[in-house]
Amino acid sequence: MTTRFKRNRHLRGHVSAGRGRIGKHRKHPGGCGNSGGQHHHRINFDKYHPGYFGKVGMRNFHLIKHGKVCPIINVERLWSLVPQQVREHFKDKTDKAPVIDVMQKGYMRVVGKGNLPEQPVIVKARYFSKKAEEKIKAVGGGLYPVRMKRPAVAPQQMVCRPILVSHP
Repeated sequence: MTTRFKRNRHLRGHVSAGRGRIGKHRKHPGGCGNSGGQHHHRINFDKYHPGYFGKVGMRNFHLIKHGKVCPIINVERLWSLVPQQVREHFKDKTDKAPVIDVMQKGYMRVVGKGNLPEQPVIVKARYFSKKAEEKIKAVGGGLYPVRMKRPAVAPQQMVCRPILVSHP
């Protein structure tokens, strides 16, 4: 909008420019930002933002967010992790079975939903549910539990400190 059409042009000469003499148009009359949430703006905070102030629960120092992550895969989806030709290749061979490494595909636990085709398979995973274990063994397959490898930590070097002897 051009300057000549602005409201303030019309208010020239009027002392308070429509903002009132008593209240006065000041910069932040109620305080900047969230100020006064527990004081003069308490009604608004209690009504529209309940629970904004205060704490709940216990603190967890050194929270490891991925510590409880355990992606699962169902027994019925195991064969989808390997190509179709692998399944066809091992279909008639009864002395050998393919190894399906679910850890490599980003899963850690095998659970027992669904059915497996009547074809032996060796499954590598960190955890197996009881049902999954039964179903894999029922088709002649095997389990290969993979445990976490702990990093080899060198024993801490002994620190030698001089013994201070006080002479009388």
